[in-house]
Amino acid sequence: MNKIRVLVADDEPLARRGVRQLLAPHADMTVVGESRNGPDTLQALDALTPDLLFLDVQMPEMDGFEVLRAGRVDRMPEVVFVTAHDEFAVRAFETHALDYLVKPLNVHRFNETLERVRERLRLVKAADRAPRLAALLASERAQRGQNCVERLIVLTSAGELVVPVAEIDWIGAESYYARLHIGARSHLLRESLTSLEARLDTSHFVRIHRSVIVQLDRVQELQASSSGHVTILRDGRRLPVSRRKRAMLDRILRQRKA
Repeated sequence: MNKIRVLVADDEPLARRGVRQLLAPHADMTVVGESRNGPDTLQALDALTPDLLFLDVQMPEMDGFEVLRAGRVDRMPEVVFVTAHDEFAVRAFETHALDYLVKPLNVHRFNETLERVRERLRLVKAADRAPRLAALLASERAQRGQNCVERLIVLTSAGELVVPVAEIDWIGAESYYARLHIGARSHLLRESLTSLEARLDTSHFVRIHRSVIVQLDRVQELQASSSGHVTILRDGRRLPVSRRKRAMLDRILRQRKA
């Protein structure tokens, strides 16, 4: 089992010991070093190459934020801020820290953070392999002379999952990502809806709302509602249709029935 290498950076020996004690029951975690100020932390990051850094915000010489600004981006591990003051929370997440813990540390909250760490590292590992698989799929499409994507690669905690586009019922926007709905299952794809729309076959997939793309074969009917129009899928699901897209969708559905 590959262990997650941990560096603990805090100017208080008792605080460093507390993190060690909370990590002790977790066999997949190993503390590879400790540091007590900013410069020592930067040296330890280069020398020890940890996977995870527990970083105190307030340390001598350089605070935790200065450490992140001074550190090498390509060598920076996942970061969990640890501090006695919660007013730094917003700044911590602006630096893309994975989590933020307030002293005294709570065991349940600490263990939740470790689960987030494990999940993130699994996704990062899977993402390293994803471009190679994507290149293979793109080459396969090119050989067949097809421009539209036929399969999508979804990163899960277990690795890459190849999803045939033909199995997708509809796709919804979720922040900057897209969620693929396949029957009762769904998968989060790290791609915007606009980007994905450009890669789908428009004879099968249509964007009916700023947050919805639907596979036309799954559409049962277009129906008026009190709030506008909705698309009813064959499984009974109701999806919103924007005012601008209604006429277009109605025309397409009529043509397909003709």
